[in-house]
Amino acid sequence: MPRLALYALIVCVLSVAAAVVSFVQGSWLGVVWVLLASLSSNMCWYYVKRARDARRGPVAS
Repeated sequence: MPRLALYALIVCVLSVAAAVVSFVQGSWLGVVWVLLASLSSNMCWYYVKRARDARRGPVAS
């Protein structure tokens, strides 16, 4: 797994945990954490797919 994908995955897990804690405490700030989790999740998938495509090599047309 590429390093940037791993960092994005860590941010995603931590932001989900922060969202849960925020909602349990009754704070609406958890919405921001959910948005950050979705952004970091998309970044993680992007970097994983980018590394996979780089390993496959150029596509012949």
